[in-house]
Amino acid sequence: MPRLMSPLRPRYMRKPSEEAPTEPATQAPEAHLQEPPAEPEYPETLCVSEGTYRQIRDDSLVLLSQGIEHRLVRSEEGPFQIFIVPEFEAAARHQLDLYHRENPPKEENPPIPLSFSLQPLWVLLAPVIFTLIDFTDKLNLHGPGVSDAAKVMKGEWWRSLTAQTLHGDMRHLASNLLCGYIVMNMITFRIPLLRLAPFIAAAAAIANICVSATVQTDFRSLGFSSFVFAAIGCLAVIEFRLMPRESHGMLRRFAPLCGAASLAVFLGLGENADILGHAYGFVAGLFCGFIPKKKSLRWGTPLSSADGLGLLMYYSLYLAAWKLALG
Repeated sequence: MPRLMSPLRPRYMRKPSEEAPTEPATQAPEAHLQEPPAEPEYPETLCVSEGTYRQIRDDSLVLLSQGIEHRLVRSEEGPFQIFIVPEFEAAARHQLDLYHRENPPKEENPPIPLSFSLQPLWVLLAPVIFTLIDFTDKLNLHGPGVSDAAKVMKGEWWRSLTAQTLHGDMRHLASNLLCGYIVMNMITFRIPLLRLAPFIAAAAAIANICVSATVQTDFRSLGFSSFVFAAIGCLAVIEFRLMPRESHGMLRRFAPLCGAASLAVFLGLGENADILGHAYGFVAGLFCGFIPKKKSLRWGTPLSSADGLGLLMYYSLYLAAWKLALG
């Protein structure tokens, strides 16, 4: 039986003669060029809402449902913001206030992707330099630099700083460098480390002084571990402040503190370990976590040229202490 085929064959089965002639394209008349209307200005003083993308998305839907014009912007510090023209500010704030009363916004603390920063290397450079100088035996740094409890109590407070930059051997130095980098690298997820470095160094020095005041006998200590444990305490408080209150009850908020305390116990115990120095360092570092503002921690603050001042203060502490020790 012959196969029937529709006369309306597909294009790929047609012959060139069957193709319909195409009409030449006519050029569209040149449109009259008009200047685009000027966009309304959104002054920064009229920011009516700020938060994560999810929070700002809900606030934007509220304003759209009421026909209120607005603009979404992501600031340099990280959060999303809603800007309103002046004539809509009162109505926008009123509608958002009504919505937030019925639907209180929940705090969010999303996980941060793993990354590696060079900032801890600038901080770790100080103990590396002084330890290597001490290992060369060209300059005796152990005598004037070790934290001797009796001498510290007699007024040689600078030993609480110089002792942080000295180590017993390469194994001692390597362990402090490894643990110190891991902890300080996690601090850089929230805030530039160089801003907190001088405060953590001062907290570690206070911890060494507290050890001397507690023992008050022939006790000598050295090492960067007091700084590392102060950094652990600082990181614990930072994460504690950012933990949402609604996440699995109130006890869930204390998870960073409990985890940091467990880590401090795990790392702080051992043969010839300065247990008191580690404990005092952890406690002193807790206060450093309250120094930065919560807003800067939540959204993260980018590194700026002003952070160089913090690095300068950090090295100035150790240089001034060594000048007193060697003078």
